[in-house]
Amino acid sequence: MFTIFKEFETFIGEDKGKYRKTIALSVLESLFQVGKIIAMYMVIKAIMSNSLNKSTILYATLIMFAGILVAIYLKAKTSMAQTEVGYGVAAHKRIEIGDHLKYVPMGFFSKKSLGQISSVATNNCNSVQETATIVMMQFTSGLANGLIITLLLLNFNLKIGLVSVLALIIFFLILGIINKRSEKVSADKVKCDTTLVEKTLEYVQGMQIVKSFNLKDNRDSEYMQEIDKNKKVNTRLETTFLPIIFLQTLVTRTLAVVIIYLSISEYIAGNMPVYDAVMMLIVSYMLFTHLESAGAFVNMFKLLKFSMDTINEVGEMPVMDIDGKNIVPEQRNIEFKNVDFSYDKRKILENVNLQIEENTTTAIVGPSGSGKTTITNLIARFWDVDSGEISLGGQNIKDYKLDALWDNISVVFQDVYLFNDTIENNIKFGSPDATREEVVEAAKKAHCYEFIMNFEDGFDTIIGEGGSSLSGGEAQRISIARAIMKDAPIIIFDEATANVDPENEKAIQEAIKALTNKKTVIMIAHRLKTVMNADQIIVVKDGKIEASGKHEELMQKGGTYRDFVNMREHTIGWKLEQKVS
Repeated sequence: MFTIFKEFETFIGEDKGKYRKTIALSVLESLFQVGKIIAMYMVIKAIMSNSLNKSTILYATLIMFAGILVAIYLKAKTSMAQTEVGYGVAAHKRIEIGDHLKYVPMGFFSKKSLGQISSVATNNCNSVQETATIVMMQFTSGLANGLIITLLLLNFNLKIGLVSVLALIIFFLILGIINKRSEKVSADKVKCDTTLVEKTLEYVQGMQIVKSFNLKDNRDSEYMQEIDKNKKVNTRLETTFLPIIFLQTLVTRTLAVVIIYLSISEYIAGNMPVYDAVMMLIVSYMLFTHLESAGAFVNMFKLLKFSMDTINEVGEMPVMDIDGKNIVPEQRNIEFKNVDFSYDKRKILENVNLQIEENTTTAIVGPSGSGKTTITNLIARFWDVDSGEISLGGQNIKDYKLDALWDNISVVFQDVYLFNDTIENNIKFGSPDATREEVVEAAKKAHCYEFIMNFEDGFDTIIGEGGSSLSGGEAQRISIARAIMKDAPIIIFDEATANVDPENEKAIQEAIKALTNKKTVIMIAHRLKTVMNADQIIVVKDGKIEASGKHEELMQKGGTYRDFVNMREHTIGWKLEQKVS
């Protein structure tokens, strides 16, 4: 059981010093509790022996007062250190998780659901934050007080001291039983808490579907089943330990009665003065109170261990090879050489070879599921290729540090994600040191300045999580302003105008024009005009490059591209005719 202390030290890393300080303060506080016992003994002895005088009262009062003052001071310092360690460890772990997740392959987020990651950052980190140091301190303080009182009892009377030693032995045996029985139920609780977070997020995020398909009762039933399961696991966690804790209390209280009996017996036999006997009664009560305090939270140790293991599991997730160099390429040509890529054993790209010249616009077209988005994701190194090579400026992108690679690339996604923060902070997300003037200039170029200023708080307006308080077109323009602010030389558009209305599309196209000036542009696009004006068009089909070239060349070759153009022209030319009668 004591291995949890060592594991916790390893887990908290840079906060180890504060943690040890907290433990030391807790033990020191326990030592000063002895002052109360000494003061009480002085007074009781003086009263029982009819030798009480002002001097004894004064000394006892001073000892008691000094002990209380120091204990209060140490308690305050311990509580503050305990709080700092708890919140500090949780904060550092959340930051570590966030930093670590930046460098894991994107496949991790498919295997590990948002609910699992959220549970780690909330439930598990909260467990460490709110219970770890409290449990450690309560256990350490209670045990330290118990050991000190046992030593005092041994010094007063060997028989009574040995009873207190027996109490400690039984106490540790019962702790071992609690520790063993807590393993499975604690693991179940951590798993159940994670599942409940997953179901909660799934239920909330899918509310629109639930309502539109009238699935409320069905989804409510599933959600309530998970809540009920969570309730049962938490109840089982408590009921598992109730009999053992009852046994522990029964044994300790029985031993307290034994100490009382021995104290009275020793007094009656003339082997112990009455004031020592009275003191034994008081101290025995203090001993078992502290032991019960130490044992009260022991069932939380395994829960803490599983929380730490779950957090470590995320922190130990293998990252991509990021030990590259801070390379600044002289030119930014992009080249794929014999690239293969699979996801979950499913082949996505096969033997892809292509070149993208610096300061040109490349449009990628092809049927849904052909591998278009995968190509752009591999350029940004959201995943790594299975075989082959992707180079930037003649250098394998794996030779770059990820941060150095990402300095060269901005991505404007089809599904825009904005943070629950001010519009200004969302725009300067990739350039946190930007001034308000620079933010305003980027907003004007992205054609979002006017609608921003229509808000009462302007650039200080807090937008909902995911940009929920904005329209799709507004959110898209904010994301383009963000990309303008970053000013990366390579811009990737993943169907940026696919889901916007014509009015917003015009503004977005103007914003894209401002963003892509003198840049290397790679876009997945379905808009015919956008594709036709590209310097190069890459046609992807079934994970392979079917053709590449300019619009006229590809139209002459026929195949998938000409089918694509004909379909778009038919769609554009189609109109609804109203029959006049």
